[in-house]
Amino acid sequence: MFTGLVESVGTLRQRSGNKVVVSPGKKWDDPVYGESIAVNGCCLTLEKVLPDGELVFHTLEETLRRTNLGKIPVGAKVNLERAMCAGARMGGHIVQGHVDCCSQVLELKHLPDGDVELLVALEENDFPLVVEKGSVALDGVSLTVVEAEKDFFGVRLIPVTLSETALASRKAGTLINVEFDIIGRYVIRQMEFAAMAKKPSCITMDTLREAGFF
Repeated sequence: MFTGLVESVGTLRQRSGNKVVVSPGKKWDDPVYGESIAVNGCCLTLEKVLPDGELVFHTLEETLRRTNLGKIPVGAKVNLERAMCAGARMGGHIVQGHVDCCSQVLELKHLPDGDVELLVALEENDFPLVVEKGSVALDGVSLTVVEAEKDFFGVRLIPVTLSETALASRKAGTLINVEFDIIGRYVIRQMEFAAMAKKPSCITMDTLREAGFF
C-alpha cells in the first residue's frame, strides 16, 4: 500500500521487452529485492539494483498496455514511492498502486488567483468514481478533486507538488495514470451486486451521507 506522497522524481532510462529501468532522483537506503515501489502510481516489484543505483523492474504486458509506462518516452520523469511501512504516518490517502486507467491531460494552467489547475479527461463510466473534495491519485500523487464533470475532472497543484513531483512536466495531450479512491470503488460494486440480486439495498444516498462520504 502507498500514500500518494512522492519520495523521489526519477527518470525512465530504458524500456526493453518486459524490463523497465529507472534512475531515482536521490539514492535510497537499502533498496530490497522484491519490494514494492510505485512508479508513476503503478505498483512494481524491484528485481535488481544496478551498481550505479538504477532500479530494474519486470513489467507485464498488461502493465505496459494499461498504464503510461508503456507509452511515455525514455528520458521522461516519473514519480517514485516505496511501499508504506506499518505504523507510518498516513499523509495522503490509501493508494494501492493499481492503475484504473490512463487518461489524457487536457490542460495545465495558471489561474488568476495564483493556483495551478490540472484538468484530466474522464470516461463517462468512471464519472461515479470521482467525487468533489474526494481523493484521486494522478501518476501516484495524492490529490483532491476540486471539480468533477461527466467528461473531465480538475485538481489544484500546490508549489510543493509542482517542485517535488513530475506533474509540472505534464502538458496537454500527455497521458497520466489515474487511480480512483478504493473506498468509492467498493461502495459502487456493492450497490451493483444489490441491483443484480433485485433486492433493495441497505446502502442509500442518505446512509452514505450520514457516514461522511458526502
